[in-house]
Amino acid sequence: MNLPTDPALMPAETLLALYARRALSPVEALQAVTERIARLNPWVNAFAAMNPRAVQAAGESEARWAAGRPIGPLDGVPATVKDLLDLAGFPTRRGSRTTEAAPAAQDAPAVLGLKAVGAVILGKTTTTEFGWKSPGDCPLHGITRNPWNRERTPGGSSSGAGAAGAAGFGPLHIGTDAGGSIRIPAAFCGLVGVKPSFGRVPQWPLGAFAHVAVAGPMTRTVRDAALMLSAMARHDLRDPYCLPDEPRDWRQGIEQGVEGLRVALVRRLGFDPPLDAEGEAALTAAARLLEEQGAIVEEADPDLPDTRAIFGRVWGVALARLVAQMPPEKRRLLDQGLEEVAEREGGMSAVDYLGAEALRLEAAHAMARFHQRYDVLLTAATPTAAFAADQPTVRPTEALWRDWAPWTFAFNLTRQPAIALPVGLDEQGMPRAVQVAAALYRDDLAFRAARAIERAAAVPLADPR
Repeated sequence: MNLPTDPALMPAETLLALYARRALSPVEALQAVTERIARLNPWVNAFAAMNPRAVQAAGESEARWAAGRPIGPLDGVPATVKDLLDLAGFPTRRGSRTTEAAPAAQDAPAVLGLKAVGAVILGKTTTTEFGWKSPGDCPLHGITRNPWNRERTPGGSSSGAGAAGAAGFGPLHIGTDAGGSIRIPAAFCGLVGVKPSFGRVPQWPLGAFAHVAVAGPMTRTVRDAALMLSAMARHDLRDPYCLPDEPRDWRQGIEQGVEGLRVALVRRLGFDPPLDAEGEAALTAAARLLEEQGAIVEEADPDLPDTRAIFGRVWGVALARLVAQMPPEKRRLLDQGLEEVAEREGGMSAVDYLGAEALRLEAAHAMARFHQRYDVLLTAATPTAAFAADQPTVRPTEALWRDWAPWTFAFNLTRQPAIALPVGLDEQGMPRAVQVAAALYRDDLAFRAARAIERAAAVPLADPR
């Protein structure tokens, strides 16, 4: 595969190697990225806000590299932050006209992790309103478009992160994922999207979907995603769910391959998720790539309860609570579909909600048992390629499990790690992706399988014009 010569398209690992050899500076890398942003972002619409201090931060990084004293493994690498997370000095608008423009006082833990190792924050990327849906638009910032095809959506809710990654607006992008919001835009945009194990990356303040949501990397390579996770996955006392693990480099062991690993090719997640013919071809191709590298692949069913019914309640109740806490005069400013779901689920009883939570634990138990036999699961990532960017949101509850997230939300319920990554392009030149998942806290196995697929697949970068 030909390596990019434009610094804006280079992986973080390549940038860092060039910085170390004094063959490229962080300022030059930032200039290449900002040139692409100026040229392409007017129609991509990936940013909610730009960071005017990025130039200063890149200059400070350049001085550290010149002195041979980088402060960390991402020093000088451009990165973005989804506008569901706090970036000190910037408002957290969450894609909504109902939110305030007051700047956040502190960085979210994931942002703090990137800054601590020298990443240069470019700005904040767009999100669907409060992260509620998969089409990549919101009332505050309008429609974000897919760099592979401006008529298509980048997906959501990490819509700006997906679009920024595909457009070459830097190599590292923080997304969040409560039902597929990292993995869906990664799949639609030809990126690697990592939903880590719940608790791996600390979060604060917690959002609407706190009990199933995570923050994670969106990058153009699996190794960059592992490197980025290493910076994000640091204990933070603000998050009561955060794992107390010691820091580690998640690239360790990533090249060990899959020989001897048992891989379950999964087509049912408590129901039959839809999948078009080209998605099925991509899934079959990924299974073959793993088999050719020595993995033992067989079809298997984890025998889950109907995850549609579980996630629909978790999703709906979270939105109902969000709307209930909002002053009545602001509700008219909301995305109509969000309000529709909240109204539909707002009358759910506590007994029904606790019943859904019990089924969530049952699904997690079933997956834990399943992983006693299988190291890794392989599934589709999305039912289709990216759909139209201007497509209206109709019957959102049905769209959730039919068009948006049928392959992704089960892994939020079970809290296990899952990675979406591209395996090829369809007949229209749009990326098609698969998803690998591992047992809870075995993020290392998910990375190994994803890296094995990536090495064999060699998918090209987008070429937006």
